[in-house]
Amino acid sequence: MLMEEGRAKVNLTLRVVGRRVDGYHDLESVVAFADCADRITLTPGAKLDLETTGPLAQACGENADNLVFKAAQLLSERVPDLKLGDFVLDKKLPVAAGIGGGSADAAAALRLLAQANGLALDDPRLIEVARLTGADVPVCLASRPCVMTGVGEALMPLSLPIMPCVMVNPRVPVATKDVFAALGLRNGELLVGATDVIRTPGWPEQGASVEDWVEALSSASNDLEEPAMRIQPVIGEVLAALNATNGAWLARMSGSGATCFAIYENTADAQRAAQKIGRDHPQWWVHAGVLS
Repeated sequence: MLMEEGRAKVNLTLRVVGRRVDGYHDLESVVAFADCADRITLTPGAKLDLETTGPLAQACGENADNLVFKAAQLLSERVPDLKLGDFVLDKKLPVAAGIGGGSADAAAALRLLAQANGLALDDPRLIEVARLTGADVPVCLASRPCVMTGVGEALMPLSLPIMPCVMVNPRVPVATKDVFAALGLRNGELLVGATDVIRTPGWPEQGASVEDWVEALSSASNDLEEPAMRIQPVIGEVLAALNATNGAWLARMSGSGATCFAIYENTADAQRAAQKIGRDHPQWWVHAGVLS
């Protein structure tokens, strides 16, 4: 039996550059990964099967719609005699939450299939399947901090320090397509001009401190925060709760929501903040940990 983790993806920044003629949105995002994850195992075999377990298994829906299933099927169409098998997904991350849970699961499944079949992680077929499965799957396949551009296919590695953080989800799903619809861009419409592209912030070099990074991140934002808040006003409450904690240096929404995060000076502050939010809002999903 083989095992991989699907780590939560956190968009530290998210800039919508514009909407392509084909309807896809061009993005620029600084992406980090958290220390909370779904766990997925593979027992290699001839047939493809998927079982979901764990505290959030009910939210996974039908197997046929699961990105793990989709990724495995797409890879088997491209790799002759691909060894498949029985996947078990231990679901701990909230779904439709802006932290790429389903994408991280699909990426973990692709890493497991690569391992079982002796494929390199940079095998063009694996990369192609990651792109076809979903926009966040390529970045989750690498599961390393980077600047992600285009529709998620262009990745530039970044050197991030370990950042103490708290992640909060109000257990309200937000559909990405609804948030982009609320953003309201027409096909072919640009939000960014040539001069804006020239002014793209340079990110700190290797060895920079958490403080350096918070300062740099403060000059950017998440362009989806406002449209997501119009759909689910509770996101504003989550951000207010994070901002009200002691030691929160930066609070922001991740992806298309509703998960929000705050970065702290140290892990003790993050732990205390998570405990306070957990007490005040027992119905919310709260995680204290690190981003890297």
